[in-house]
Amino acid sequence: MHACDPREVGIDPERLARLATVIRGDIDAQRYDGCELVVGRHGRVFFHDALGWADRVAKRRVEPDQLFVSMSVGKQLTVALVLGRIERGDFALTTRVADMIPAFADRGKGNVTVAHLLTHTGGLPMMLPPIPLELVGNLDALVEATCKTILESRPGQRVVYSVVVAHAVLADLVRRADGNRRPFRQILAEDLFTPLGMRHTSLGIRDDLRPRLAPVVVRDRRPGFLDPDFLEAMGSFLGAEAEVPAGGYVSTAPDLWRFAEMLRRGGELDGARILSPAMVDAVQVVRTGTEPNTLWDYTQATRGWDPFPANLGLGFFVRGEGLHPSPFGTLASPRTFGGFGAGSTVFWIDPARDLSYAFMSSGLMEESYSLERHQRLADLVHTAVVGP
Repeated sequence: MHACDPREVGIDPERLARLATVIRGDIDAQRYDGCELVVGRHGRVFFHDALGWADRVAKRRVEPDQLFVSMSVGKQLTVALVLGRIERGDFALTTRVADMIPAFADRGKGNVTVAHLLTHTGGLPMMLPPIPLELVGNLDALVEATCKTILESRPGQRVVYSVVVAHAVLADLVRRADGNRRPFRQILAEDLFTPLGMRHTSLGIRDDLRPRLAPVVVRDRRPGFLDPDFLEAMGSFLGAEAEVPAGGYVSTAPDLWRFAEMLRRGGELDGARILSPAMVDAVQVVRTGTEPNTLWDYTQATRGWDPFPANLGLGFFVRGEGLHPSPFGTLASPRTFGGFGAGSTVFWIDPARDLSYAFMSSGLMEESYSLERHQRLADLVHTAVVGP
């Protein structure tokens, strides 16, 4: 992927140089192992670099188009298909999940809607339901187990961040709307990845991609939101037929940037229309008010953080107003939106500055420190924008 002269898109080269300097410093300090980062403005890439180690122990460097596990930026790939099915009229944001998955109504979940799942306000469990770990990659088994769970809160009442189960249910809605003709991974490949030219992205890992994958290693093992052993076990879930729609994708930073670029362009890229401008506009609106995200509850004790708004839109995180931690940068415009994944990945689009950004990394950090890393790098990009 060729990068243009930053000055051609209003970027100060000297300020931009700080970005790679900071990343190299963090890698040298072993805060994480390596990364690939792509940043564009007005649809033109002005920064693209592969830095550090894909596998520090094996001395394997990050190369262009390095393959990484997506972690939770995979949620937004799943969401894109959900929103697309809404645009087709297959179901609506206000559709009750149980109207399409009757077993989901069990144990008081009958009033949970599609919008509740997209905004993490459905009251579903934060973590996995009782299910053997070897079945986490089995979408049918995960949906069945989720249908048997009890709500943790009344729908619409709290933002209870769902690590895995909500997006399994959302994926099942897509399968059912498709007539159960295709596995979810095939729907993704045919309806999203191929049209967008995301050649190195799959749900689960195709055999042709496996040799290029950076192993999931937790570099920072301080206690946090997710257990390091659970995160490292993600690698064992990623067989060719594994379907974990909340984060079990593999991809590259250039592929993820193409997804972000489609959103920056209002739902279209290179002639492939994935979403409408109206839908892309709708995901940039905060739907959770001032309610905090349970994801960050633990930081009040461990980091001394004050509660701050979840700022969730329809399946995407939104920068919103106010001064608080944000993986999109404290200087991002309020409608900046995107996603981030456990200790490693992030992408965002700032519609006011016309920026699109995709970062994937190896050597996972503890989640709150990873957010601070993303915030710092994002702000370096924002402060490099000096022209129209």
